Amino acid sequence: MFCYQCEQTAKGIGCTVTGICGKTADVANLQDLLVYKLRELSQHAIQARKTGWSDETIDAFTSEALFVTLTNVNFDPEAIIAYIKKTIQIHEQLHKQVNIPVSHPSPDGAVEDFVTQGKQHGINADPTMDPDLHSLQWLLTYGTKGVAAYAHHAYLLGKKDPQVFDFIYEGLAAPLDKNLGANEFVSLVFKCGEINIQAMELLDAGNTECYGHPMPTKVPLGHVKGKAILVSGHDLIDLEETLKQTQDTGITIYTHGEMLPTHGYPELKKYPHFYGHYGTAWQNQQKEFASFPGAILMTTNCIQRPMDSYSKNIFTTGPVGYPGVTHLNGPDFSAVINKAQELPGFQDSFEDKSVLVGFGRNTVLSVADKIIQSVKEGHIKRFILVGGCDGAKPGRSYYTELVEKAPKDTIILTLACGKFRFFDKELGAIDGIPRLLDIGQCNDAYSAVKIALALADAFHVGVNDLPLSLVLSWYEQKAVAILLSLLYLGIKDIRIGPSLPAFITPGVLNVLVEKFSIKPITTVDEDLKAIMNQ
Repeated sequence: MFCYQCEQTAKGIGCTVTGICGKTADVANLQDLLVYKLRELSQHAIQARKTGWSDETIDAFTSEALFVTLTNVNFDPEAIIAYIKKTIQIHEQLHKQVNIPVSHPSPDGAVEDFVTQGKQHGINADPTMDPDLHSLQWLLTYGTKGVAAYAHHAYLLGKKDPQVFDFIYEGLAAPLDKNLGANEFVSLVFKCGEINIQAMELLDAGNTECYGHPMPTKVPLGHVKGKAILVSGHDLIDLEETLKQTQDTGITIYTHGEMLPTHGYPELKKYPHFYGHYGTAWQNQQKEFASFPGAILMTTNCIQRPMDSYSKNIFTTGPVGYPGVTHLNGPDFSAVINKAQELPGFQDSFEDKSVLVGFGRNTVLSVADKIIQSVKEGHIKRFILVGGCDGAKPGRSYYTELVEKAPKDTIILTLACGKFRFFDKELGAIDGIPRLLDIGQCNDAYSAVKIALALADAFHVGVNDLPLSLVLSWYEQKAVAILLSLLYLGIKDIRIGPSLPAFITPGVLNVLVEKFSIKPITTVDEDLKAIMNQ
């Protein structure tokens, strides 16, 4: 195996024996094969489109199948093989419309057969390729994975755009076209950023139309006595179904990880048994899930290997999977509810501190006049967006220290699970505006974009002329797609950490540095000094 798609890849180079994420070599090779088969399918789907063919279910399947290959989504070999087989089946259907030979392993082959073929189509399948071209191809691939994840979430909420699906096909198929060179892939990389904004806009519309615009909400970090279910991941539909199906059961629903911001949605917070948040970010789940006295539902990434102490209490749904963990197809969560009833639940109530969520674009822009006045009066000197993924790799304490040391006349904007490095800090307020504003999940990055663009318009300047600095932490492929969107918008001077992607060669990095002044994080004191002097 060889995999370097996440920030924690071994030695900053690549995982070659087993994934730092926990995936086996077999799973890595199966994921490589699934990506390759999706490339072949995409290549022929593009040609079929030219004949007038379209099939929304295949568009949606392609997004979901690619989502399966993101970091910490699916570790189950049998589940991945099922996606490969379905990809092959769909490809054969397309073959009838586009008369091009289809090469594939037998759908009835053993796991080892699929793994063997996966080895032939891995990241380093062509060692003769120019390193910079190779880098651009995988930058595009990982960005396309992020787009697919957002498109999948949006589709489940009834939001879709043929342009987004068309690009997913284009981004997947491009590396199979040997006529494309570095310039063409640079263009595709920026197009990926453009299309990702459309995908995030669709998801934003789906979330807000179904559940209302988030509003400032205090979320308790304690618990109440009684039976309990913990919902982790990102999917609002699965959370809503859990809330509906547990009404009048005496079960209390808690969120974990990136589900924290869901407490701000009016149509979710209306449920009286939707109580609070338990735990922190994904990388701490083995410890936190082990001490949770109820059932656990994992809706999307990020799942880790379940410990024996709770492996029978956790359930997966959607694209998520792990060997030995019960997977639920469809919205019936009675198995989760029954398990919660069997387990002891919390034996007492515990009142802890609370955190504030719900600062999406509608909330922030509703007080834009107040923000602008505070800036003009010198009360707010700078906005610092500290957002992105969290992870277990040493060095992420940088983000905690950055927020703690940020001057008192700065506003900290945050989103995604990187917030858990500082989400419970008491930073006070400026002119009644909290200094720590939680915009939401990584899925809510569109809100951050809209806030920046609206403030730039209000100040009659470009985004790069705003008193705004971006300090990002990345871990997986949705973060790659968001970065490409920021670059597409022309945003400069972005700081990235804890380390730069292993799949970015020095040649490609130099282009990004020269064009966008992208820079790695250094020390908190040095970076804050530079930020405040901008």
